[in-house]
Amino acid sequence: MNALQKLGVIANTDHLALDPLLARLAQTAEELGLSLYPEATLGSRLPGAGTLEEAWNGIDAVLTIGGDGTFLRGARSAAPRGVPVLGCNLGRLGFLTAVGQDDLEPALAQLAAGECSEERRLTLDVRVDHQGTESTPTFYSVNDAVIHMSGFARMITFRMLADKEEVGQYSADGLILSTATGSTAYSLSAGGPILVPWLDAIVATPISPHTLAVRPVILPAETVVTVEVLSEGENMALTVDGQVGADLRGGDRVVVSPSEHAVRMLRLPDYSFFSVLRRKLRWGDVRPADR
Repeated sequence: MNALQKLGVIANTDHLALDPLLARLAQTAEELGLSLYPEATLGSRLPGAGTLEEAWNGIDAVLTIGGDGTFLRGARSAAPRGVPVLGCNLGRLGFLTAVGQDDLEPALAQLAAGECSEERRLTLDVRVDHQGTESTPTFYSVNDAVIHMSGFARMITFRMLADKEEVGQYSADGLILSTATGSTAYSLSAGGPILVPWLDAIVATPISPHTLAVRPVILPAETVVTVEVLSEGENMALTVDGQVGADLRGGDRVVVSPSEHAVRMLRLPDYSFFSVLRRKLRWGDVRPADR
């Protein structure tokens, strides 16, 4: 990517380690000639040339400071605007973030010099068609869209279609529709496959299905997936990226399709997806147990 001058900053304001890192960020930005545009919630904790909310059109990149949740929040704001995102991890796992807090200064130098590469990853548009109303809430998803119970633990019955062709009718605790980026998140915990991030596809992973015959399905990225809620009653919900969503009722439809706005994830020169997979998720760790 090209060298940058204007850097937006989105952060987890509740993290105890944030303020020392913001001080380091401000000092390094001054040394590199970077102009910082923090989100308004940071207030005086990070002085900048203006607020991010006022300067989106001129921002060259966004730095998120926190865990994966902060990265997803930042990506959902930046990606529809075509702004690339770099994540700095303050959390426990930080699978989506490319930089550890100890590596912030050299990472900013590489970013300012235009030495970072860019991964474009598929994202999803998620629409809820409420039966009998004109209300159609819409969401933008980087990781996943999850249909689930929001109250008591009981199953949901739903029908899934791929481009209007019926895939099947499921009874399960829910259904996860994820991108390749989200395949290493909730979908993986529910038994879904790991997709390499450069693969454009949608993974449909049932949550605790009530039959051994139901397994995850990988669909081409251009597929429009429709999920019809067949169960009656309340306490059903759609959650997008674990952060936003809507209530569902019997007869509602959740329509998931590829978004035209890919998320642009910035990576340092030595980044490797499989290295991160081994280091952070212990994938492929077959070392013998201590005797």
